[in-house]
Amino acid sequence: MSKSLARQEKRPNNLSHKPDYFLAGTVVFVLAIGILILSSVSAAISYERFGNTYYYLKHQLLFALLPGIALGLVAYLIDLRFLKKWSLFLFLGNLVLMAMVFLPGIGVKLGGAHRWLNLGFTSFQPSEFLKLSFIVYLASLLGNWQEGASRRNAGKSVKEFLLPFLIVFFVVAAFLCLQKDVSTLIIIFLIAATMFFSSSTPIWHTLVLALIAGLGLVLLVKFEPYRLARVLVFFNNSANSMAEGYQLNQALISIGSGGISGIGLGMSRQRFGFLPEAMSDAIFPILAEETGFIGSIILIFLFLAFLVRGFRIIIKASNGFLQLVAIGVTVWIVSQAFINIAAMLGILPIAGIPLPFISYGGSALVSELIGIGLLLNISKQTI
Repeated sequence: MSKSLARQEKRPNNLSHKPDYFLAGTVVFVLAIGILILSSVSAAISYERFGNTYYYLKHQLLFALLPGIALGLVAYLIDLRFLKKWSLFLFLGNLVLMAMVFLPGIGVKLGGAHRWLNLGFTSFQPSEFLKLSFIVYLASLLGNWQEGASRRNAGKSVKEFLLPFLIVFFVVAAFLCLQKDVSTLIIIFLIAATMFFSSSTPIWHTLVLALIAGLGLVLLVKFEPYRLARVLVFFNNSANSMAEGYQLNQALISIGSGGISGIGLGMSRQRFGFLPEAMSDAIFPILAEETGFIGSIILIFLFLAFLVRGFRIIIKASNGFLQLVAIGVTVWIVSQAFINIAAMLGILPIAGIPLPFISYGGSALVSELIGIGLLLNISKQTI
């Protein structure tokens, strides 16, 4: 992979190659599953709150799916050299939006966290788009650093690679910690670390990052009781079955109720207020309950197929910047999907991470579809 990343950007950027239709089809299939499951899980709460069983589904279609498809098409058609040129401004603009969530009257505080902006007709979560702008900006930085840096000089490698990377990452981490959004921080770290490692930086740099991440995670858990409670529940989920462990226990009940083939679409019992966050972070247990082991395995294999096609695009990318963007988007979608599923199965602590293309949430779906547009854009330019 290091040879591919070292290629100079001398190849034409607008090639008339076809995009990866298999990848696009995989995403469409997952989106269809998401619409079906959301229509089921949101019906009861929509009727309870608005007297309309399709309120949340319509909101997701109108304010998430349609804008996401439109912006994803723009990302598919855009000249990626232009995107690289303006990556810093996109990233800084996103940080400004991250700061605006703390402004009275504009920012929205829910559950003690400042994460949303009030747009009047809907809300907006800048941290979801931070994943995307950070990927593009970091790809630009790493690509430029790799082209001009000499890794044989240890002091120079620290100055040109490790320190700039840590500065950018700590800025992002500071914003996310202030918003109490450690789940997004974990995803962004996985993305950043993978992109950094893939840029052929010295291996000891990656070890330093891993050490810093481990210490940071310990401190974040230690100074926030609810995070510590989640870790303790992970090791003994039956200890607080009616408190911190309630969501996990209800999720496991839901998954177990599905059996092999599920109890049928629209037949979930857990969606009637028993499973917290059933429309968003905990939507996978509803899918497992209604479609069973078969439906769950199909969804997991679809994300594995996404990983394989993403890796194929990474390998064939025509220059370092495109390859790094492809790495970032692929790691983002796949890691978020499997962390969400693993948390609902009790394999990892509850993380509060939405399931890509499935969970309810406009900002998440729009940003994910823009990321897919970029990935398909890169796929049509491979030679």
